[in-house]
Amino acid sequence: MIRYHVELADPHARQYRVTLTLPRPEAAQRLSLPVWIPGSYMVREFGRHLSRLEARQGARAVPLVQLDKSTWRADCDGSTALVVTMLVDAYDPSVRAAYLDAGRGFFNGTSLFLRAEGREDEPHELTLGPLPRGWDVATAMPVQPGARHAWVAADYHELVDHPFTLGPFWRGRFEAAGVAHECVVAGAWPSFDGERLLADMRRICEAQIAFWHGRRRRELPMSRYVFMLHAVDEGYGGLEHRASTALLASRRDLPRRDTPAAAPGDGYVTLLGLISHEYFHTWNVKRLRPREFAAIDYSRENYTELLWFFEGFTSYYDDLILARAGLIDEARYLKLVAKALNGVLATPGRQVQSLAQASFDAWVKYYRNDENTPNATVSYYTKGALVALALDLTLRRDGHGDLDAVMRRLWARSGGGPVGEDDILAVVAESGAPAAADLLRGWVHGTDDLPLPALLEAVGVAATPDAAPGLAAAIGLRLAESAVGGVQVKTVLRGGAAERAGVAAGDELLAVDGWRIRRLDDAQQWLAAGRPFELLLARDQRLHRVEVAPPAEPPRPWRLAVDDQAPEAAAQRRRAWLHRS
Repeated sequence: MIRYHVELADPHARQYRVTLTLPRPEAAQRLSLPVWIPGSYMVREFGRHLSRLEARQGARAVPLVQLDKSTWRADCDGSTALVVTMLVDAYDPSVRAAYLDAGRGFFNGTSLFLRAEGREDEPHELTLGPLPRGWDVATAMPVQPGARHAWVAADYHELVDHPFTLGPFWRGRFEAAGVAHECVVAGAWPSFDGERLLADMRRICEAQIAFWHGRRRRELPMSRYVFMLHAVDEGYGGLEHRASTALLASRRDLPRRDTPAAAPGDGYVTLLGLISHEYFHTWNVKRLRPREFAAIDYSRENYTELLWFFEGFTSYYDDLILARAGLIDEARYLKLVAKALNGVLATPGRQVQSLAQASFDAWVKYYRNDENTPNATVSYYTKGALVALALDLTLRRDGHGDLDAVMRRLWARSGGGPVGEDDILAVVAESGAPAAADLLRGWVHGTDDLPLPALLEAVGVAATPDAAPGLAAAIGLRLAESAVGGVQVKTVLRGGAAERAGVAAGDELLAVDGWRIRRLDDAQQWLAAGRPFELLLARDQRLHRVEVAPPAEPPRPWRLAVDDQAPEAAAQRRRAWLHRS
């Protein structure tokens, strides 16, 4: 069996020591470390964190020849086991890599475990330790029977799909549909209400299991599931795995014992949406997955045009599941939908890049935001969720079932395995809605805005213009504002009044019509709507005066609310949409 041993080499230096023992190596054995982690579509070059690689066969030192940025060749002699040791720097506090200090540890296998090329399908064993007094371990990897701090994976792919959390942490357990679930939380305040979090997690998990399997519980893809949540001062993120998820959230967003459960704050609702999103991925991306991901290549980008489905449709269901599970009411859910809709409409890149293109370009664009990103790209998460909403409402309006049935049919048809766009479109068409399949193709490959106001009206939801936007939004600016740092331009939106006036990303905005500003929207106290004004700005140590001509009627965001005057048929469709368990 291929074996790895992980030690905390020096928590203060934030270094792990990893030892690989490979029986029966090839004469020219290739070893490589992944350059990316599945679920986060950017080449992250994990090999840059390695140092002091040494290899031996018994008493003989084995030369390691580096072939490229993440691949080495061990020139072995005979069949004696090859033993490779290395140090791994662990400074990344996110969910994507590895972290270690005196208070906690976390790692993904893609950051620590060299792959013995050609031997990926063999069983892999992992041992860990020694650990500091009071430290515990959480992972969904199967335990090696009869051993302490030892686990076994069927192959390399399973090995690197089980993250580990180490340290002192809170642990809670619950069952959902007969499946054991575990939640560990590190870094929470003493007022953290773990029992409430467990109760809400259970409702999410049960709702999703019922969504995918109904009463056919024997078909569940996992026998155990682990949530690993690290609470920090500021942070947000999650990464899905086959039987677990790693989560990052602000500790102020966790439920507290002194907060009534009937009034969840926006931060806690966002956390529940994150939990729901990552759990939904257990089916939609870890099993159902792009055909291009049937065999993962860890050495390079793995391109697909389908992230709009696997991330976008998951983003549609994450908050919808909260509503169906009774964790948020209709008004809160519609507020979340309106936020997504308005966010996409305020992004000029939606008219430049299709969802298929956004999916393919994720490797170089989505995770590498710059000052022009909103003008050139669209989020396959957010617009993908809106496409799912549009498809669901279209099917419901036209009497062709709903998206829930499409998702389950796709799962059954594929056997919970790889699919292509042709499979998705075929299942929609088989629902009796070939016209909806054509619409879906156009929404994914085109750049037109979605007909959501009319579709929402068909389920008894009114879309009405909300309050006028602030001055920054009206003239097409995204800003960073603070009393200390002043007003800094982050992005100038394409086609806006600020762009026409010559404002540029990186400018510091100093004054409007001679009045010093700390917030641009303060100028609305004296400016008349639509009246041109003089803007004083600093760029590269020089002052510039430009004249900005705001639009007389800037586009207003949408507000969504239940229409109490809607026909009963529309109200029934809304209830079926939002309240199905």
